[in-house]
Amino acid sequence: MAKEIPIQNLYFMLCYAWDQLAEDGLVDINATDSKSLSELFARVLAHGTQHLVRRGFDRGYQIHSEDTPRLRGRFNMSASMPCLSGRQGRMVCEFDELDHNILHNQILKTTIDDVLHSKDIEKNTKALLFEQAATLRHIDRIYLTTGIFRRVQLHRNNRFYRFLLNVCELIHDSKLPEQRDGVTRFRDFFRDPKRMPFLFQRFVKNFYAKEQRYFKVDSVQFRWAADGTEEALAVLPVMNTDVSLLAKDRSIILDCKFYAEAMRGWHGQEKIHSANLYQLYAYLRNAEHRLKWERSEGILLYPAVSNGFDHRFVVDGHPIRVSSIDLDRPWRDIEKCLLNIIGLDRSGNALPRVI
Repeated sequence: MAKEIPIQNLYFMLCYAWDQLAEDGLVDINATDSKSLSELFARVLAHGTQHLVRRGFDRGYQIHSEDTPRLRGRFNMSASMPCLSGRQGRMVCEFDELDHNILHNQILKTTIDDVLHSKDIEKNTKALLFEQAATLRHIDRIYLTTGIFRRVQLHRNNRFYRFLLNVCELIHDSKLPEQRDGVTRFRDFFRDPKRMPFLFQRFVKNFYAKEQRYFKVDSVQFRWAADGTEEALAVLPVMNTDVSLLAKDRSIILDCKFYAEAMRGWHGQEKIHSANLYQLYAYLRNAEHRLKWERSEGILLYPAVSNGFDHRFVVDGHPIRVSSIDLDRPWRDIEKCLLNIIGLDRSGNALPRVI
């Protein structure tokens, strides 16, 4: 990709990828005029935390210890011995109490502090972020690691935190290890070979699940149509599709590929990545042995911000389409393109088939 994805489009991609597009208070952050990742991060955190203030921060039971003359909760015998010997009638008790100082609030507090020290944040956004940081002043800072995000346990009543914690994790992964003069800097995660392919795949899948009803959207597993001993078949890998779309009259296996350059040059001519095409072909041939997937279509979908393409051909009776989606276009154009790729218009009606 010759250019970067516009900040506004990146924001909508993240909303779809994390299945939070319709969450009140997060979408309307005026991402259109965000000029940098730092500014976007700051706005999402500021407005998201403001939304939490209105809803009320989550609380959880925390263990507290207290030197007291009255029995409360659990009596700690070993800790109470010095108290009993020095001050007669006092003991150390441990008890559970609802507290805001829990892990997901600590992650949010620490991330906000880090973003406040980054550059490229507008004055008004920084003022709003300082205001929200003040509401978390009683929450402890913690040392963030990649693994700590896996320890957070969310449920139906606090699911709003999921989007903010996803943003916090993205900020943590994007933060450069060196900080000069107290300024936090972020790496260009557009070219992150691990994170961006996953985000692109999740974005495409959740977009189709939300924006059309013609197909049932899922990620389907296919097994090799192979004969052999049980031991030999057990070592064959399972084929997990990125996106699978199933309707009464059509089935589509869509594979998402996120590369800086979608096509490879070969003797002056661009060619499809052979490994990608072989993978899709294997899916289509082995899907022939599964009910409703016998005549599946295949799509290889690449992102692009320049030099788009759309190629169609048929291999062994399976229509295959190799297309790009221009992420530098206005968002409404991106929506239209995504629906067109699977043969639908904006209203969800099937377009005339083209092979």
